[in-house]
Amino acid sequence: MEKNVVMICAAVSFLGLLSASLGFAAEATRIRVSDVQTSTLGQCTYPRSPSLALGLIAAVALVIAQAIISTIAGCICCKKYPNPSDTNWTIGMFAFVASWVTFIIALVLLLSGAALNDKWGQERVYFGKYCYVIESRVFTGGAVLSLASVALGIFYYVSSTLPKNIQVSNPQQNQGISLGHSNIPPGTQTTLVFVHEDTYIRQQFP
Repeated sequence: MEKNVVMICAAVSFLGLLSASLGFAAEATRIRVSDVQTSTLGQCTYPRSPSLALGLIAAVALVIAQAIISTIAGCICCKKYPNPSDTNWTIGMFAFVASWVTFIIALVLLLSGAALNDKWGQERVYFGKYCYVIESRVFTGGAVLSLASVALGIFYYVSSTLPKNIQVSNPQQNQGISLGHSNIPPGTQTTLVFVHEDTYIRQQFP
């Protein structure tokens, strides 16, 4: 594997791990029900939480990783493959599509979790009875899908950099008979004698 391929995979892996780590950290620091205080005047008091910044940075790291993979590896639909029904092409297409699907879902979870968790100060009680708190496992889902998206993107990138110019042997080339130079003087009459193949086999293997 070339050195630049290893460096790109290392950089994208670092961004994926950074995005996942920040996603788990945002899940650990999100506002919980026990953190919200309700006053007698119908106000919900939310504390400050770093989950907003953590979720945004995790989303930015994931976008950068996906942009690097998409820019360098390119779209699989724009590439010319000698045999589109090949197994390698099918696996590459699956990794490409799965990487984008998991990327979109992870980005939505991270951004929505950061936006919905951006509550601090006093707000009115929602629906007259409840204070809104983001559901658990939103940031966790975004972190796990971030890892999946980066892993699939790296797999697609590595598979796209493999050499594809493998020469396929032509069976017709093996059907020819190499002819040597004859030492028979010109003008000499020659007689061709055909020997059955069984005779040759018996001579070689008595």
